[in-house]
Amino acid sequence: MTIKIHPTAIVDNNAEIDSSVEIGAFTTVGAGVRIDANTRIGSHVVLKGPTTIGKNNHIFQFSSLGEQPQDKKYRDEPTTLEIGDNNTIREFCTFNRGTVQDKGTTKIGNDNWIMAYVHIAHDCVIGNNTIMANNSSLAGHVDVHDFAILGGFTLVHQFCQIGAHIITAVGSVVFKDIPPYVTAAGYDAKPHGINAEGLKRRGFSPESILEIKRAYKVLYRNSLTLEEAKIELATMKNRCAEIGLLTDFLETSTRGIIR
Repeated sequence: MTIKIHPTAIVDNNAEIDSSVEIGAFTTVGAGVRIDANTRIGSHVVLKGPTTIGKNNHIFQFSSLGEQPQDKKYRDEPTTLEIGDNNTIREFCTFNRGTVQDKGTTKIGNDNWIMAYVHIAHDCVIGNNTIMANNSSLAGHVDVHDFAILGGFTLVHQFCQIGAHIITAVGSVVFKDIPPYVTAAGYDAKPHGINAEGLKRRGFSPESILEIKRAYKVLYRNSLTLEEAKIELATMKNRCAEIGLLTDFLETSTRGIIR
């Protein structure tokens, strides 16, 4: 089988490309780029290395992936971008490599749906099964956990953590961590209940969703300090395993949570 590369594409001799990969017209693939099986690259895409792209990804036209980080401290160190499997990356997305001041890599997991004009800055870590709607942008060092949904034009400040199963409204601006399960909206983003519909669609039981709602009230509605809420939530996780995801997140939060 011959590699399915359009004759106008420019592919560096030091790129490693599986024979099943498709590369569209006028796309540039630089040295140090590795692309695994059955990934499709549209036209006018720029891929810079060191970048690793897994299996079964679909990268649409005009994206720029693996470019240098937008960080004044960057001095041409060989940092990386790693993209997993089964991701959809739509038009005009920009993903930057990491920096040596942090992990040295930017990581995108598996099965993510990333819409047009999304920016993922250096040293971000994106989990699995996330959705990032059009024009959502992450500053450097942001972690986005599994099944998180960022609404269109959501902006996330550097070093924030975005918890699993959250959802943000259109135009949200996030300056602090969003705990798992929370619905957030506003500038700056505030909590507005839990993402109940998302949890239902993912198969959470009615009993678990009820316990998560109770946990939300403990965290946000019972006039407790954060430390007092942590103590009460620790007892709740004994009867509902899903609460453990929330308590673990609160212990690792460094920027503080949205309130």
